[in-house]
Amino acid sequence: MFEILAMELLAPKIKRAEISAPLVARHARAGQFIILRLHEKGERIPLTLFKTDKEKGTVQIVFKENGKTTHQLGGLQPGDHILDVVGPLGKPTHVENFGTVVVIGGGVGSPIAYAVAKALREGGNHIIGIIGFRSQNLVVLEEDMREVCHELLVSTDDGSYGKKGFTTHVLQELVDAGRKIDYVFSVGPVLMMKATAEITHRHEIKTVSSVNPIMVDGTGMCGACRVCTKQGIQFACVDGPEFDAHEIDYDELFQRLNEYQKEEQQALERYLEES
Repeated sequence: MFEILAMELLAPKIKRAEISAPLVARHARAGQFIILRLHEKGERIPLTLFKTDKEKGTVQIVFKENGKTTHQLGGLQPGDHILDVVGPLGKPTHVENFGTVVVIGGGVGSPIAYAVAKALREGGNHIIGIIGFRSQNLVVLEEDMREVCHELLVSTDDGSYGKKGFTTHVLQELVDAGRKIDYVFSVGPVLMMKATAEITHRHEIKTVSSVNPIMVDGTGMCGACRVCTKQGIQFACVDGPEFDAHEIDYDELFQRLNEYQKEEQQALERYLEES
């Protein structure tokens, strides 16, 4: 059993949880994730790691209450327990001194953008962070990102805060301004990562996307998290979750992510009615 130490509301339906998981905290690195199971009859869900504290033996996750399980998770309080926390899973972020790095996080992709930006900064890179949200009330982790970025640009779709437009608009502005960019990391909605890859491909900028497909076991055995790339079919849980952004079939990834949308909505509605 893994104890919930803190549960904080960051924005509507977006929460941060701190969990006691000493072994995971000891071995976790930027870019990796965990799989949670709340109880014996619960589903297993992958969540990326936001922060880890080896001394305290804790991990932090930031999640949005989208489906039944994330609603159940959000309803837990400090002192409650989770049955399973498995990890760290996936390959950690490759870190080297690239030069000037742009780290892009869209929505609840911001937690992993933070972890990666921190690791790349510690690797000697100049970090330009771009985080984007639909509107001002959904902006999260801005101060955390400022701590690990040399420059931070915030955008909102409706212009209610920061720059108006998408993260890709901000990236294009940097390119148009002649900023030298050596490496781009993106994480967030599939369409955002696809648009980012299209921009960087035109300008021959090495780019990595962190993807989050449907996942079941997290060990490469079930094949549910397959990602089609120019290198063939790969599995996000063991080959990723980070892949060359210019080799991913984003359209197929988007289609697979929405495959069970109807069933997920029905499960959530039943849960909300019962509770």
